[in-house]
Amino acid sequence: MEARAAGIDLGLEGRIALVTGSGAGIGRGIAAWLARAGCCVAVNDIDGDRAEESAAGIRAEGGEAKAFVADVRDEAATLDLIERVRWAFGGLDVAVNNVGMNAGLPATPFMEWKGADFRAVVEQNLIATALCCLAEARAMVEQGRGGVILNVTSGETTRPAIRLAPYGAAKAAINHLTQTMAVELGPHAIRVNAIAPGTTLTEQVRKTFPESHVAAILESIPLRRMTEPEELGRLAVYLASDLARCVTGQFLLADAGAFLSRSRPAMPPAGPPR
Repeated sequence: MEARAAGIDLGLEGRIALVTGSGAGIGRGIAAWLARAGCCVAVNDIDGDRAEESAAGIRAEGGEAKAFVADVRDEAATLDLIERVRWAFGGLDVAVNNVGMNAGLPATPFMEWKGADFRAVVEQNLIATALCCLAEARAMVEQGRGGVILNVTSGETTRPAIRLAPYGAAKAAINHLTQTMAVELGPHAIRVNAIAPGTTLTEQVRKTFPESHVAAILESIPLRRMTEPEELGRLAVYLASDLARCVTGQFLLADAGAFLSRSRPAMPPAGPPR
């Protein structure tokens, strides 16, 4: 496996990892890299075909993975997911809460948002993450062997989230939740951190953003490139591994320096937030 090539013991061999929303995009990249680092990976998605496709890709590389279908916006379904993962693999050591996005809604000026749509975005981001964190933390404390929880937030939390008000607010709340959890779960040897991607070159971004907008984004980013899902996977491996044993309660940007830019292209009407 590529992650082990340097002979560095990451402490992840045989660890059990769950990645929510890993049927595609960022989640798939994170799941793949955790498997390359030696984890047994539970691939979760609301779409069973996508979940199985990600799991099959991991197995094709020689890793161990199983697909789990669940809607983590639902508390009962989330609790059931954690128990199914523990039963299938024998526990839970690493949990990556990646479900998010804009609930299928277009980017919209603040005053045009409807209350129901605002609630849907908050539910898909903050509430889904909180439900996962609750179930994961309880499982890890019960096991008594510590663990790692990683929450995927967004670079939108470092600046005004123009036309993405509910999304930016929900992701910012997850950053705060991450720090609170780090303090409360630290005595149980559970580390909690947040990964904040910039605009990530997923298939959805490729399909949604017009070429002119992609060019404008690239021009505004210091490194003149977007983040890629596999790069977020490598960051997740670091944070989950023993290399980051003293890292908790942190918010790590992975945006190619976009937060440093003074200019930022306006979000197109139907654009996704990452």
